[in-house]
Amino acid sequence: MEEEQAVQTQEKRSALQLFWHFFKVGFYTFGGGWSIVAQMQKEYVEKRHWITAEDLLDITSVGRSLPGLMIGNVSYLFGYHVAGFPGALACLLGIALPPLMILTVVTWCYTQVWGNVYVSRAMVGVRAAVVPIIASAALGLRKGALANKSGYVIMLLGFGLYLLLGLNCILIVLLGALIGYVLSTWRERRKGGGGHGAA
Repeated sequence: MEEEQAVQTQEKRSALQLFWHFFKVGFYTFGGGWSIVAQMQKEYVEKRHWITAEDLLDITSVGRSLPGLMIGNVSYLFGYHVAGFPGALACLLGIALPPLMILTVVTWCYTQVWGNVYVSRAMVGVRAAVVPIIASAALGLRKGALANKSGYVIMLLGFGLYLLLGLNCILIVLLGALIGYVLSTWRERRKGGGGHGAA
């Protein structure tokens, strides 16, 4: 009974920590879902070691592929991975409340903000600052995504299909999943066959 209460207390503590961190991140995260991935990479992979880079990559891949906003999907999946359903709810609420509050204020003074030359100039700087944040997220996840040569081949194939042929992103993701499955299955069978032959 005491152990169960201790586990529940730890879950609550983790959920509160997650809520507070994602609440703070929600106030200064510009650039959509990839910006939150960069923050999670630094905080929970490199600093706290709560998850591995591979886990974060899996969460990001699934969150990016599901319907809805990437930032909400990734936050929910990360929270569930770390602290179960309470953590998932805490991360989702934490990341969603700040934009809701900010948008409420902006809506009230929408006419003053819309078309304002100073706001437009500031947004130019914000958009430029988002680029290195997204780049740092991509570089942080590179090791997990591109673990071998086949990863680079799939990445270049995806770029080619999108840029040259204009193939739908969903089809590219599904094709990548199919190629990854086939290659992994082939490697496992090859290792199994080699081990059997050696015996």
